[in-house]
Amino acid sequence: MDIAALLLRTGLTAFIDEPGADAAFDRFRALAGGTLDAGAFHDAVAACVRDGLIREPLRLDDHSLHCHWRLVLTPEGVARARILTGA
Repeated sequence: MDIAALLLRTGLTAFIDEPGADAAFDRFRALAGGTLDAGAFHDAVAACVRDGLIREPLRLDDHSLHCHWRLVLTPEGVARARILTGA
């Protein structure tokens, strides 16, 4: 299973905004279904950030006291996800 592709397809159709990486993984796993490995998820996130397909997921918004984990596709990531979904 290509978790990076699954991450892009999920990011195209769902909004993930969680208080941390573990909660984001749990939300992703619930949306994607099946059994997924947390390490493989984190590797896929790092690869997608490196390849410019998603934005850095950890964000500290103005006046926030802690970071949030948010899945946001870049324009290139949206284009790749549309190809993957046939949209």
